[in-house]
Amino acid sequence: MGKKSIWSLAVVVAVVLVVVILFVNGNKDRQAKTSAAPAESQAPSANTAANNTSSSGGGLKEAPMLAEKVKAGSLPPVEERMPAADDIMVEPTYEEIGKYGGEWRYPWNGPDDKWGIEMVTEEPLFRFKQDGSGSVEPNVAKSYDVNEDSTEFTIHLREGMKWSDGVPFTADDVIFYWEHMLIPETFGKALYDCYYSVNPETGEKERAEVTKVDDYTVKVVFKHPSVQFLERLAIDNKWFFAPAHYYKTILPEFIGEDKALEVAKQYGFEDTQNLGVWTGYYYWLYPQRPTLRPWVATNDANSDRFIMERNPYYFKTDAEGQQLPYIDRIVLTKTQDPSHKLLDMLAGNVEVAQFDFKDFTVLKENEQKGGYRVIPWSTPNWSSTGIELNQTTEDPKLRALFQDIRFREALSVAVDRKEVSEIITSGMGEPAQASVPEGLPGFQDGWNKQWTEYDTTRASQLFDEIGLKWDSAHKYRTFADGSPLSILFYEEKSADNEQFIELVRKYYESVGIKTELKIVDQGSFFDLKYANKIPATFKTVSVVDVSLRPDELVPLRVITPWFGHYGLYNSSGGKEGVKPEGDVAKIMEFWDKIKAAKTREEITQYSNEIIKLHQKNQWVIGYTGPTPVLTVVKNNVKNVPALVNSDEFRGLGFAHPDQFFIE
Repeated sequence: MGKKSIWSLAVVVAVVLVVVILFVNGNKDRQAKTSAAPAESQAPSANTAANNTSSSGGGLKEAPMLAEKVKAGSLPPVEERMPAADDIMVEPTYEEIGKYGGEWRYPWNGPDDKWGIEMVTEEPLFRFKQDGSGSVEPNVAKSYDVNEDSTEFTIHLREGMKWSDGVPFTADDVIFYWEHMLIPETFGKALYDCYYSVNPETGEKERAEVTKVDDYTVKVVFKHPSVQFLERLAIDNKWFFAPAHYYKTILPEFIGEDKALEVAKQYGFEDTQNLGVWTGYYYWLYPQRPTLRPWVATNDANSDRFIMERNPYYFKTDAEGQQLPYIDRIVLTKTQDPSHKLLDMLAGNVEVAQFDFKDFTVLKENEQKGGYRVIPWSTPNWSSTGIELNQTTEDPKLRALFQDIRFREALSVAVDRKEVSEIITSGMGEPAQASVPEGLPGFQDGWNKQWTEYDTTRASQLFDEIGLKWDSAHKYRTFADGSPLSILFYEEKSADNEQFIELVRKYYESVGIKTELKIVDQGSFFDLKYANKIPATFKTVSVVDVSLRPDELVPLRVITPWFGHYGLYNSSGGKEGVKPEGDVAKIMEFWDKIKAAKTREEITQYSNEIIKLHQKNQWVIGYTGPTPVLTVVKNNVKNVPALVNSDEFRGLGFAHPDQFFIE
């Protein structure tokens, strides 16, 4: 590696360390707060977002493109479009007060690539604080109160706030969403777990009651304590609202099945069910659907250029009273090949985008030429390279093998992590086991060194103990009965793990474990996963806090291959799937205790027990430590910080893009 590359790596390491330190300190603050009672730790009398009150003094200001519309009479004055003065949300700026104008060119692959732009434009009821503590603050909501035992949450909305079409946003929109979309599963999703509390005696889930108090107040009442309701809401169902006036014009419940079918066909759907799913769950893609987001769709998302323009009724300003966002529009140009995203960034044709660490070298080498800067964001990933073995895979002999902890240890020590680190991560991902990174809830000292020493003798010894035999050519291991043994790995086309896959296969086969590989598209991978047809895959875990986002660690539904159909068993109420047993059953017991917890101390206790079971069993095997996500920003784009990249925090949206601006 040349001096230039070494220097670049050193800079990245320094920045990542700063981010990690901030993240660790945030979590230390959080842990310190958990010793207080729920009412004290959540400060019910002061649960208002920071800088929530406008203090501009000089009046509200707006973007020139909107001022022209006001002058022409096609748009009301900014004062009439914003919430009441005391309810305007003031968005803190990262570096400086910005200026208006410009386009954010954003690469994407069409509507199937919907989640990236969703996170960039998302406006949840409550959002996670940028300090990395895992605590939330009001966003669309103005404030909240919670009673002493965390069974009643009173949510206050912003008076005078409006949808992007100018219609008032009120408590009726929350109640409508609850009664006509969430409960009847209009957009194809079962009611989220955050709306249930658990009876500590029976373990049964009981649904909350949601009621309107007045035009700008909603109350959520649980039968049992729901200590983490707001945090779970910020993950499970961040959009706890919907424009009632819009859905009353398209849903069969209000206009009849025949008329709704006509509407569905106008939207390009053959049935009303898909109309409900796409306009209810992927609504940001549709210009017809009013929103609260900073930018709103203006044309068909299937177009070669999908354009989102500033929302004239957006409810936030900067500290000087300038209505946000600063940037006029986001232009999403459809690319036919994912590699074009990198090429466009190198050519200076993208303002802000995120890239995997694999692109680090080429991005750093072209930084000056491309006129951009690379900002590393840390992640909550347990590793940067890893595998998962399906504990419920269909083949009974393979299932027994995967469930044998000795086999997992053997596959772990059979790989030279130092070589993987150098080849795959340029040494940035240190040789390590998949484990909770330091600074995150559940961190266990020394876990990252478990089963990490390269030792093929130990691997062979473990295979012998299990009873695996050699074939006649002494090339591959067989099952104890002499039948052929091979592990079939499935990989998504978009994963781009070829180098790592070949390294792993080389090491496995050198100790006699035959491997096969099938590459499938994303949709097929999902279908195979749900059908329990994926014996193994190349994957790791990314979790900030198991109590807030249990999906990858607790088999609540079919979502990740390592627990396979244990998830289906739980999501179907035991009607389908495979019943959890042993330590996986214990995970479910601890999860039930978390759901029924009355204090944050209990939540921390049982969350740690789940993590310790993962440490004991190492169901997910990792070979190198986490590497950063690269946020790449053109030099003329300002107010982009270095943060923690995670799905819980909503990726790039965690940086609050409404305050990005172009010089």
